[in-house]
Amino acid sequence: MSAPALVLVAHGTRSAKGVRTIAELAEAVEREMLRGGVRVPIRTAFVDVLGPTPAQVLRELKDTPAVVVPAFLASGYHVYQDVPREVADSDHRDVVVTAAMGPDPILARVQRMRLREAGFRDGDAVVFGAAGSSDARARHDVRKAAALLGAELGLRVPAAAIATGEPRVPDVVASLRESGARRVFVASYLLADGLFQQRLHDSGADGVADPLGIHPAIVRLLLERYRTAASEFITAAA
Repeated sequence: MSAPALVLVAHGTRSAKGVRTIAELAEAVEREMLRGGVRVPIRTAFVDVLGPTPAQVLRELKDTPAVVVPAFLASGYHVYQDVPREVADSDHRDVVVTAAMGPDPILARVQRMRLREAGFRDGDAVVFGAAGSSDARARHDVRKAAALLGAELGLRVPAAAIATGEPRVPDVVASLRESGARRVFVASYLLADGLFQQRLHDSGADGVADPLGIHPAIVRLLLERYRTAASEFITAAA
């Protein structure tokens, strides 16, 4: 049996740079696979803003088993509703959906690196900047991710929302200043550039870390998700 295709599913953005990041991330995964002597079809799909949709991509792969990897940092509506609906709409019979990317200690380590690159130093305060969600499960994931980053940095890192939910990032930045923090940095819990990342830069912080973006550790995380799911096909075929 040939290796199943990998479908990397992201949210979607109107930012050309953000779309390019997802494409480059898929290319990085493909290069890493090729280094290991494995060649599989790799496609990208989006659940909002732009296409192709996961259902469209899966229809194109109708004769090939597929592993769908949700490139989401928390599991909310898109992971629990959109992705399963898209898989069902595709009528593809051989699909496995992996867990989302986050929360994961690997992401916390990359966030720490991004903070250092932005000028963060020991003694600075940090706000965990996530998109936010109305889904309680996603909010739980964000709190867990903030705790993982806090463990990496050895300090308390409050989570805040950019778009949906409370507290909002600018309010938490202001609160930390009022509590005596001399410098406040925002750790971006976003995968790629776009409107939300710009809002972080408008939050009044002294520095804002870049999105997680493309990093070898993130590529390995995606490969781990894929390989774990692909083993289900191998076991079933044995």
